[in-house]
Amino acid sequence: MALEERIITRAIAAKYFEKFTDCLDLDVAVVGGGPSGLTASWKLAEQGFKVALFERKLSIGGGMWGGGMTWNYIVVQEAGKHILEEAGLDLEEYEPGYFTVDAVTCTTTLASKACLAGVHVFNCMSVEDVCIREINGEKRITGLVINSSPVELAGLHVDPLVLDAKHVIEATGHDTEVLKTLLRKNDVRLNTPSGGLEGEQSMWAEIAEANTVTHTREVFPGIWVAGMAANATYGSYRMGPVFGGMLLSGVKVAQDISDQLRS
Repeated sequence: MALEERIITRAIAAKYFEKFTDCLDLDVAVVGGGPSGLTASWKLAEQGFKVALFERKLSIGGGMWGGGMTWNYIVVQEAGKHILEEAGLDLEEYEPGYFTVDAVTCTTTLASKACLAGVHVFNCMSVEDVCIREINGEKRITGLVINSSPVELAGLHVDPLVLDAKHVIEATGHDTEVLKTLLRKNDVRLNTPSGGLEGEQSMWAEIAEANTVTHTREVFPGIWVAGMAANATYGSYRMGPVFGGMLLSGVKVAQDISDQLRS
């Protein structure tokens, strides 16, 4: 049977827009496809929630691909290794309490677990704004304003599109891009000491790993912080290529949102 290019094109267009239109009303929209975003997406989707993940870059996985300084191994401490073991990964104990795993294997496995659980992934998709509404006298995030990443990178004046989400997870890492937009464009306060972004401090892996989980929470009605975005929001430290806290943060935010959606 001969291949017809127009049928290939039609198949791609039809299936993509079937997926896209199915995601206009979400339980959870995850912004950022790093380890915490992937883990949260996986854990929410396997519970049956409708979840979509939006990643600006062509590839998902965030900084995990490169390990430390492009040396593609990562470290996970005892507290977080069970998450990777659940995903089917074998970890090697380098020293007591320090477990190593190939960064590429880890990243692709987390991505696969999320996709196979039912997460709808939209790469090359930028979140340029949020939707905000007043509900019962309280302002709340109710959705995302999205655009094609090439449009953003080229600086083209092309209007975005909108989708609804009951909850949004800010998982854009150090940059906290969604929260910066929320604060810049609206007269609102976050659930932080100053009401704004406290900012990321320098390297202190031990404290940062613990605080990544502690600071994972709903920071404004309808939007949650996870992973490095949680530490950048609440003024804690960076941790480098140790990922247990990132994974645990993803599990925590998934459980907390699940509890709200089921209540």
